[in-house]
Amino acid sequence: MELVVVVDSRERNMRLIGALESSGISVEVKTLPVGDYLISDRVCIERKTVCDFESSLISTRLFDQVERLKEHYNSPIVIVEGSKEDFTLSSNVITGAIAHLYIDVGAQVIMSDDARDTARIIAALARHEQRGEKRELSPKGGARAHNDAQYQEHIIGNLPGVGAKMARALLKHFGSVRNIANAAEKELMEVDKIGKKKASHIHAVMSGEYNSDVEP
Repeated sequence: MELVVVVDSRERNMRLIGALESSGISVEVKTLPVGDYLISDRVCIERKTVCDFESSLISTRLFDQVERLKEHYNSPIVIVEGSKEDFTLSSNVITGAIAHLYIDVGAQVIMSDDARDTARIIAALARHEQRGEKRELSPKGGARAHNDAQYQEHIIGNLPGVGAKMARALLKHFGSVRNIANAAEKELMEVDKIGKKKASHIHAVMSGEYNSDVEP
C-alpha cells in the first residue's frame, strides 16, 4: 500500500521532502489551511525550528496556530527541530509552553534533531496511521463544499473522532444529517467502527443543549 503525506506548498525544506521520498513516502504538495504536514484525517503536523518556535512563542502566534490545528484535527502534533542547546529562552518558559500545548490545547510536542530526523518521525507516523485500512488525507476546514452532499459530509466529518470516511458511512446508513442527530447511541453503533464510546460522544454533541459558557 502506498503511503502518502500531504505537504503544504509553503513548506520549502527540500532536504526533508527528499528524505521522506527516500524512505518510501509519496509526497503530495497542496495548500493546507492549517499545518505543514498532513498525515491522516486526524493527524496534522506543524513543523518549527527552535528559532521559529521561540519567536512564535514570544509573539503568542504559536498558541493561535496550534489551537487552529486542534479545531480541525483530533491529534495535532508540533515538531520542534533543533538541539536543546539552541534554545535561548529559559527552560521554565519552554517547559511551560509545552505543558500548556499538551494539557490545555491537546497537542503533542516532539523534539527532532534535524530535517532528516523530522522526516523519520513523519514517516513513522504515516506508517502507523495508514496501515491496514487507509485513513483519508482530508484537509479539514480548507476544502470548500460545492454541493449538499459535501456540506453534509463536512458537518458530520467534524464531529469528534469521525472524519471524512466515517461521515460518509454514517450518512449512507442514516440517509441524512437530521437522522444522525436523532439517532440513539445503540443505532449509531450499528455503523462499522463506531463503538460505545464514540457513539456516546457523537450523541452528546448532536443532542446536547448548547451552552457557550462551558469550558472546552
